[in-house]
Amino acid sequence: MDYSILIVDDEIEMCKSLSEILQTHGYTVNYTTNPLKIKSILRERLIDLIIMDIKMPQRGGIDTLKEVKKGKKNTDVIMITGYPSVDSAVKAMKYGALNFYTKPIKISAFLNEIAQLAKNRENRDSHIGKEQKHKLVTINNEMFKIIETIDKVAPTDAPVIIQGESGTGKELIANSLHYKSRRAGEPFIKVNCAALPDTILESELFGHEKGAFTDAIKTHRGKFELANRGTIFLDEIGDMSLNTQAKILRVLQEKEFERVGGSNTLQTDIRVIAATNKDINKLIREGKFREDLYYRLSVITIDLPPLRKRKDDILPLAKHFLQIFNNQYNKEIKGFTDRVENIFLNHNWPGNVRELKNCIERAVIFCENQYITENELPAQYRQIIEKSNLFTLDEAYDNISRDMILKALAKSNGVKQKAAEILNIHRKTLYNKMKKLGLE
Repeated sequence: MDYSILIVDDEIEMCKSLSEILQTHGYTVNYTTNPLKIKSILRERLIDLIIMDIKMPQRGGIDTLKEVKKGKKNTDVIMITGYPSVDSAVKAMKYGALNFYTKPIKISAFLNEIAQLAKNRENRDSHIGKEQKHKLVTINNEMFKIIETIDKVAPTDAPVIIQGESGTGKELIANSLHYKSRRAGEPFIKVNCAALPDTILESELFGHEKGAFTDAIKTHRGKFELANRGTIFLDEIGDMSLNTQAKILRVLQEKEFERVGGSNTLQTDIRVIAATNKDINKLIREGKFREDLYYRLSVITIDLPPLRKRKDDILPLAKHFLQIFNNQYNKEIKGFTDRVENIFLNHNWPGNVRELKNCIERAVIFCENQYITENELPAQYRQIIEKSNLFTLDEAYDNISRDMILKALAKSNGVKQKAAEILNIHRKTLYNKMKKLGLE
């Protein structure tokens, strides 16, 4: 069951016993005895439900509840206490708690409520639609900041431009922006601006009237018309001609347009999200992209880092794709050999997340065992291990350290304290090593 719970109680035994009970029912459970750590935990991972004590020495549960609800409105909270009072219960409900349980907790009622919450969450998630079945998987701090930006921007109608190399996941970000917006139930229309010649692109975007040109045998509604009340995603907008750019600018400014060959002005209510793998500022300097259009589109700018700059995400993404393709190809592959994981961590991934996904799919197709080995990978990946033998002793030590840290971070879902425990080193030692190896 993909439902994540965080237990916050200053009594370690309470944390451990509740955690054990919930884990036996299939939930993913984390716990902390320090409420001051909640903020960093919520920043590092997705939590569906927080079970929190009201009285804690470091900080009261009510104050913590208010802070949680201020930043994570969609995270459910249940309060527990060994010192019940009407005042505490009223305050807990007032500030957003779903329920209030007295210790010792009546486990059957408690579990029934959590099961219902998990079911409700699953139902809500199912309404997101097919486009979001590939969730944003990350333990990378820069990506967490991007997710925070998405959460803040999605409910608005502000135009967004997503910049990043090919394969970094620009369309996935666009999906997330749409399906978290108030327009989620309306059309989400995607246009690849690089895939169509300029004359055809204009007709695709704005539509055309019958007889507008030789092949216009009937009236055609364009993407801006079809996307009314929803979102239009203009992918690779850097490849669009200046003439079409001018017409896009008018839609953004006036929210109106005409079909090709038409005289009637059509109104449209849409949210525009654009993406490009090109340097827009360079295109502006070269006179190939309109500066005024860029400023209209870039009310919000999201810069996606390449996979080589978020290496801590390589193994979590690999495991995510493995699960997807296990289901797709009816396989039960458990994971990757250490050698394959080292190959993944030492590769620069010029094709980014898309390349990793394609690599995993191929490996799953050919794998007949419980673990994917280098034999299931294309030759160019196997050569990485051979090249790694050319490192100096210091370089080899750094690579081993880097691999071990990245694996520990993957196992701990990015929580550095747990990663340090896995590696059996002090947390400060881990921070220093990460800084030296460029993994911060």
